[in-house]
Amino acid sequence: MAPYGLHEVLGEAGRGPNALRSLHPTLVAAETGAYETGSGVRVTPQQGLEDSTADIVVVCDIHLEPGLSPEGRWSEEIAWVHRHIAADVLVCSACSGAVLLAEAGLLDGADAASHWIMADLFRDRYPNVKFRPERILCDSGRAGRLITTGGASSWQDLALYLIGRFCGAEEAARIARLFLLGDRAYGQLPFASMTRPRQHDNAAIADVQTWLADHYASSNPVTAMVARSGLAERTFKRQFKAATGYAPVDYVQAMRIEEAKQMLETEPMAIEEIAVAVGYEDPTFFRKLFRRRVGITPAQYRQRNRLRTLGE
Repeated sequence: MAPYGLHEVLGEAGRGPNALRSLHPTLVAAETGAYETGSGVRVTPQQGLEDSTADIVVVCDIHLEPGLSPEGRWSEEIAWVHRHIAADVLVCSACSGAVLLAEAGLLDGADAASHWIMADLFRDRYPNVKFRPERILCDSGRAGRLITTGGASSWQDLALYLIGRFCGAEEAARIARLFLLGDRAYGQLPFASMTRPRQHDNAAIADVQTWLADHYASSNPVTAMVARSGLAERTFKRQFKAATGYAPVDYVQAMRIEEAKQMLETEPMAIEEIAVAVGYEDPTFFRKLFRRRVGITPAQYRQRNRLRTLGE
């Protein structure tokens, strides 16, 4: 869990012989009484918001039920963060904590990382935020004083970043060795799934989506989609993007890559055969597209998922 993990790791920083300084983490919440997180873990804050100031603020992951809006939530926490922003304090978020920063209006016009599963929320509620699902750690503005990080375990990357920045690279390396914190150089895209298309009531587009689920590997699928819809091509593309959040070609590519990922995880087929099976006659193009969308090559994806399945 991020609050306790960060507290333990940051609390150790500074004890090395060549550390530039030490850090003194404190768990802060709107109320000081113990409470249970969404996963049932009991947390006891050390200070309340009104009683605390900080040189570094870290907003940890937040619990938001699927389909519920963040509107009107966390008003006290947002006000507290704004006070620290006004004092030019370094403000960071771990995982879904970026939602609170977005709700506070701090990420508009900036790059931002969060858990990839938040892509729908950022797309629909925070369209001015440049959501970066491929990033583990992201400089989100204020001249390096607003940092956001990706998935649930990205608090580890944030901890090492903060230790390296304030305590020195040697101390960060010592902490990494002590806690066995690793570098995920490929980012988090290899773990991400296709972003869920928007819910909509456009019957022509819904019919095309249903058809495509069984025909994504066909040649020239976008042309066939336009014909099936009965719409002019320009009108179709505009309505498809408005309804699903995807351009038609991006939607096809996303479906093909998701199927390829499933095959790489479960089938012994050669990568060239998988490329053809999902609709790409040119395996070189398939490899380039896969790497662009997933962050690693098909061979690397197969290897890491095979190792993970075996528990190695």
